[in-house]
Amino acid sequence: MEQFAVTDRAAARIAEIVASEGKPAALRVAVLAGGCSGFQYRFELDANRDPEDLLIEHGPAKVLVDPASLDLLAGSELDYTDELMGSHFAVRNPNAKSACGCGTSFSLD
Repeated sequence: MEQFAVTDRAAARIAEIVASEGKPAALRVAVLAGGCSGFQYRFELDANRDPEDLLIEHGPAKVLVDPASLDLLAGSELDYTDELMGSHFAVRNPNAKSACGCGTSFSLD
């Protein structure tokens, strides 16, 4: 079992974004201290892979996760939602005990 999964929708959107940038890159998913609930997700394109990063390849899409973030993301899934309120990447994290309304911040308590 993979520690962090990527849905088909997320992989397709990552591939679209990277193609529009015109240069090879991966989507880096990180967990940072902060946000309304204690931790927040950060998504950014990154052309550089650190040796310790977990690389997840899903079709043409690549996702990078650093070891510290991976501890907080174990068993999670990256998805892409396209809803009336807006389109965004979302993490379904079974470790999160609560989340804020913005959807990018969570708590482990």
